[in-house]
Amino acid sequence: MATIKPFAAIRPRPEIAGQLCELPYDVVSTAEARERAQGKEHSFYRISRAEINFEDGIDPYSKEVYTKAHDLFYSWIADGWLKPDAEPCYYLYRQVMGNHTQTGLVAAASCQDYLDNVIKKHELTRPDKENDRIRHIEALGAQTGPAFLTYPSNATLNALFAEKTAETPVVDFTGVDGVRHESWVISDKEKLKTIEEIFARMPALYIADGHHRSAAAARIYQSRKGANASGYFLAVIFPHDQMQILAYNRVIKDLNGLSPSEFLKKLETVFDFQPKSFDKPSHSKEVGLFIGGQWYGLKFKENLVSGGKLTDHLDVQLLQSQVLSPMLGIDDPRTSKRIAFVGGIRGSAELERLVSSGEYACAFSMFPTQIEEVMQIADQGEIMPPKSTWFEPKLRDGMFIYRYQE
Repeated sequence: MATIKPFAAIRPRPEIAGQLCELPYDVVSTAEARERAQGKEHSFYRISRAEINFEDGIDPYSKEVYTKAHDLFYSWIADGWLKPDAEPCYYLYRQVMGNHTQTGLVAAASCQDYLDNVIKKHELTRPDKENDRIRHIEALGAQTGPAFLTYPSNATLNALFAEKTAETPVVDFTGVDGVRHESWVISDKEKLKTIEEIFARMPALYIADGHHRSAAAARIYQSRKGANASGYFLAVIFPHDQMQILAYNRVIKDLNGLSPSEFLKKLETVFDFQPKSFDKPSHSKEVGLFIGGQWYGLKFKENLVSGGKLTDHLDVQLLQSQVLSPMLGIDDPRTSKRIAFVGGIRGSAELERLVSSGEYACAFSMFPTQIEEVMQIADQGEIMPPKSTWFEPKLRDGMFIYRYQE
């Protein structure tokens, strides 16, 4: 059963939250963080990507970078830019992106649940990325970026959260990307108890995004043996039916010695070509291909989409096993320099631009993986293929901070 707890968050003053909160540290490069923080003394990138406070070329994993993050964090608290709450609470965090709205519960999730697979994973993690987050958390004594979890939608929670979000939010700002961020504080003791009890009856939670944050927190819990509140980690938990997954598209550097016409001929063994081309598939098992200045609509042949494990029949895995590896010689998409991945938020125009520039030979436009597929694969203990999901909108670092120790 899932264990969550309220906690006393450290939060920015409401009137400056829009200036301070930033995208997650791992979706921007050092150069991008440096550019976006320019002229902003209290951009959270100065803590989450503290290397930007130094000259170009500094090792982002050097001790002085983590020390700088620590010093800024505690100076911002002393100066009142960040304020600790007095009592443990739950918080609601609503994001509005165009026509999409999602409301999540901000809570402390259990590291033991993570280790016991009550909090289920669908990705492999890299030790170097875990180590970076461990050093950042240990330097600050706090976790500043939440893990992004999901739970099976619950009618009682839906009603409780709808009632709360009818009130005026304590934080309300719109980022430069047009995404609106609102938050509410739940401090009523009975409601805190109700929420905790409902989650205690849930058999599992699922990591949507933030596998490295979760793994890092669990390793700290093990090394500290649960001391100083390290048994929990910062999470925002959304009902599954509010999750938005965008496509994770592929662009290919070259055709492995094939001409465009030869490549298209080979694809006829895997796909039925659609009578009408499309740049954005409308169904699973459809793929859009941009090559030679033209879009093609492709549909996987029926004999390829039956039998075997669910992971074998995800669109991204079918493309990998039937096209990228045997035809284009891209055997490991994690390490190959001949493939790049483009989040669906950038749209089909970006795929066309990359290919038309000559930098890439072709682009594949994918149909988004569904959240039910992610949950089912996690339930089966399987691992998703690399670059299968692109969750939007992204949570903002700095909105809620979980401190392990004073």
